[in-house]
Amino acid sequence: MRAFIGRIAFRLPGLRAALALLAVTALTAAGAEGLLAAGPGIPIPAVSGRIDHFAQDVAGKRLFVAALGNGTVEVIDLASGTVVHTIDHLDEPQGVAWLPDLGRLVIAEGGGDAVDVLDGTTWARLGRIEHLGDADNIRVEAKTGLVYVGVGSGRSAALALIDAKSATLMRTLPLPGHPEAFALETAGPRIYVNVPDDGSVVVLDRSTGATAARWELAGASSNFPMALDEAAHRLFVACRSPARLVILDTATGSQISSLPCASDADDVFRDAAAQRVYVIGGGGEVTVIGASDPLHYDVLAAIPTVSGARTGFFDAAAGRLYVACPRHIFGKSAEIRTFAAPHP
Repeated sequence: MRAFIGRIAFRLPGLRAALALLAVTALTAAGAEGLLAAGPGIPIPAVSGRIDHFAQDVAGKRLFVAALGNGTVEVIDLASGTVVHTIDHLDEPQGVAWLPDLGRLVIAEGGGDAVDVLDGTTWARLGRIEHLGDADNIRVEAKTGLVYVGVGSGRSAALALIDAKSATLMRTLPLPGHPEAFALETAGPRIYVNVPDDGSVVVLDRSTGATAARWELAGASSNFPMALDEAAHRLFVACRSPARLVILDTATGSQISSLPCASDADDVFRDAAAQRVYVIGGGGEVTVIGASDPLHYDVLAAIPTVSGARTGFFDAAAGRLYVACPRHIFGKSAEIRTFAAPHP
């Protein structure tokens, strides 16, 4: 009987999707607590509007939250679970990055078309790089501490390479459309970039600045967040249309798998210790996806959050997932929800 149902589901995509949804619902009800355990929330009552990306100061036990709609970056002390400072008068802060060796915070202001470099103790502005249209996601190159920022649109779209020590723009790497999330290899020169305007993942060689490859996504578009498993040659790309997590082989660009995931996704994180992937979506859930091996992936659960909670941060060392929950239309204040991932 099970084999018969499987054959019917394979021939009927709609039924296959419905069966997948039922399976996710059952898994959520039965085992979600064993996958992500809800912890105490961190209130951010002064924040309203959309909340964008995060960064962490591991040594200082601080979390930096780009409150785009509020025009602020909130500095949270993780030991006490409270906001200890607010960096204000920002124009749509979207990306943030902490540079521990310099003790500096980098903020991408999408509305201000600029990137600010701040002292991480006094919060004084040490430098500002302007004329970077729609400055968005930020990544830091681990070996050099150099900062990459996704900027521009159309012919001006690029990754901007910034030296945060001197607060200067070094060069730009052109792209065919505005870059959303991107991932830098640590052992190689490649950068994987989501370009939803182009409906593709563009692979850049940062040693030459040239485009090494361009991978179109089969059956999905609006690819915004991504996560990289460099050792296993896997790239996890969350799409919004439809809501799917597409898994690519970075050695060949071929598609390994495609699974249903949280809608309106804006952040994806890989939990290497648990061999799981967390997709945070504004539809009001975190999808937990597990890997039995590099070729087989399954949806394990859908952890409910709130509508509009589409970004967050995963602290791999602590095994803790933070999810930004914006102020609710019924008056509930904004907060950062915390979830503990049981690690082996």
